[in-house]
Amino acid sequence: MSLDTVVEDIKAQARARAEELREAAEADATDIVDGAEADAEQIREDRLAEAERTISQEREQQVSSAKLEAKQDRLAARRDVIQSVRSDVESAIAEMEEGREELTRALLEAAATEFENGEDVAVYGRAEDQDLVESLLEDYENFEFAGTVDCLGGVVVESEASRVRVKNTFDSVFEDVWQDNLREISDRLFEQ
Repeated sequence: MSLDTVVEDIKAQARARAEELREAAEADATDIVDGAEADAEQIREDRLAEAERTISQEREQQVSSAKLEAKQDRLAARRDVIQSVRSDVESAIAEMEEGREELTRALLEAAATEFENGEDVAVYGRAEDQDLVESLLEDYENFEFAGTVDCLGGVVVESEASRVRVKNTFDSVFEDVWQDNLREISDRLFEQ
């Protein structure tokens, strides 16, 4: 074998080995690119799923917030309506003429039972009802009209001797009735 033949054999082996290495490198490169593309696709899918979850959560929060705000607005509107009805009833009570004397008499009689006979008793009433209260006091000994009080009607009766004060006003009666029936009032106003 000649030196040229040996050189050619070595070159051929080197070329073959280089070709093998090149093919192996191309296969590795293809595997790396395929793996990177698969990783990139997985990352993209994960990010997309995360974005969709975030959007869904934000949508739910906004819907929930909107529902809460709407509920609060409805409740505020209901409170306004109930307050308006209450104001209308208070005005009607303040302006009531029919039955006013009987109610005032009943409230005065109920208050009078709290005081001893002979005790000096001061009675207060609404300014507009002064004449009415004074006429009712003619039936009571030691009871005297002592001045006016801001109320819808009725009387406030007190005695320094017994340190008792009885507030029998239309306001106090109305407040008790209102509180006892508020649920029913609301149900009737907002029947669904």
